[in-house]
Amino acid sequence: MKPGLPTAMERPHFIGIGGAGMSGIAKILAQRGARVAGSDARGDSETADALRAHGVTVHGGHAADHLADGTTCVVVSSAIRADNPELARAAELGIPVVHRSDALAALMDGLRPIAVAGTHGKTTTTSMLAVSLSALGLDPSYAIGGDLDAPGSNAHHGEGDIFVAEADESDRTFHKYAPQVAIILNAELDHHANYASIEEIYESFETFVGKVVPGGTLVVAHGQEGAAEIARRVAGREDLSVVTYGEEEDAGLRITKITPRGLASEVTVVLDGRMLTFTVSVPGRHYAHNAVAALAAGVALGIPAHNLASALGKYTGVKRRLQLKGEAAGVQVIDSYAHHPTEMTADLEAIRGAAGDSRILVVFQPHLFSRTQELGKEMGQALALADASVVLDIYPAREDPVPGVTSEIIIAAARAAGADVSAEHDKTAVADVIAGMAKPGDLVLTMGAGDVTDLGPAILARLSN
Repeated sequence: MKPGLPTAMERPHFIGIGGAGMSGIAKILAQRGARVAGSDARGDSETADALRAHGVTVHGGHAADHLADGTTCVVVSSAIRADNPELARAAELGIPVVHRSDALAALMDGLRPIAVAGTHGKTTTTSMLAVSLSALGLDPSYAIGGDLDAPGSNAHHGEGDIFVAEADESDRTFHKYAPQVAIILNAELDHHANYASIEEIYESFETFVGKVVPGGTLVVAHGQEGAAEIARRVAGREDLSVVTYGEEEDAGLRITKITPRGLASEVTVVLDGRMLTFTVSVPGRHYAHNAVAALAAGVALGIPAHNLASALGKYTGVKRRLQLKGEAAGVQVIDSYAHHPTEMTADLEAIRGAAGDSRILVVFQPHLFSRTQELGKEMGQALALADASVVLDIYPAREDPVPGVTSEIIIAAARAAGADVSAEHDKTAVADVIAGMAKPGDLVLTMGAGDVTDLGPAILARLSN
């Protein structure tokens, strides 16, 4: 099937088109026949080049004259500031401004959406569904917060009737979606600029669940406190099926065994009294749970469990989610997007389980001043799971500095927890620092949601020398 273009999106202009969420929507619109244009701070990125391959016009930098004549709408994300010159120009011309979430909701209209929400694992779970459903020949549409195997592979317009979307709770925009199946991986206090308390988080997820279409399904992690709380709060809704998954005896889809197999895992589940074993090609308990959530969502749409379990084995990872960047001088370099203490702990435990006796060296870049202010101590405690860590300055992203909030909060907490940790304020010096620390057999983990990912190739090159 080929859904038509949403109203007024025949010629959209994206401000910040290189972002993970924005680029995916732009790609799908281009594949549906829209004349797509946009701007990004980095006009020479791999993502920009991938968009250009689909006929998208990408401008480097932001300027009012980037808006072409005939632009029908301007698409923005919550990261775009009010003083952006292209946004100001759109206001002058009376061009409608559409939030990214509204554009994505419009793309899902008329299809069977699966929306993946919750703290930690959204991108991985969405990717697992996209890959496995594609492997079964169902050709789903999907929009993911990270690339699967190449720049621009974060989205696809498929011929099938399923749309798999990563649903971002950070700014409450996931309230815009009306999924047939919703997944909640967990609900923890995060995104401190938008949520003042865990109660606000719970209320926001309740609203999200309220958008599931009548007769739809909620898939929820049984053993996660926040997710279980959401399930309790919506238990009275009669037109909603709730499927729980986890290692607990009373979970609806029960995980009975997770067996490490190097950088993979073998997972055994019991579904409707039948035992099912399949392979997850990424290490760690956290990722095994993500795969089971994906399995539950697919089964809710009527896909045979044994077919989907086999197809899940086709998933080999997504960029920045424990992605092996290479090996040099006997040292493996792995990239991790983890930036919240729970994610950091999960990835470090996963790598520890796969590393055996090898040392784990971490290069960690904190993400956001607000997150560091609230969770810096917990970040430091997570780094105690590594053998040694180097902590960079805070990556600000969209935030302005907060007085007194620095990486020293994390470093002090890590040292108090017994960690071997040092500060490095010069990012260009990291490759030399790691080369001086690493020995054959070690694993180096670049960790964080900012541009720390760029250090992997530099570290490998330095190790090679």
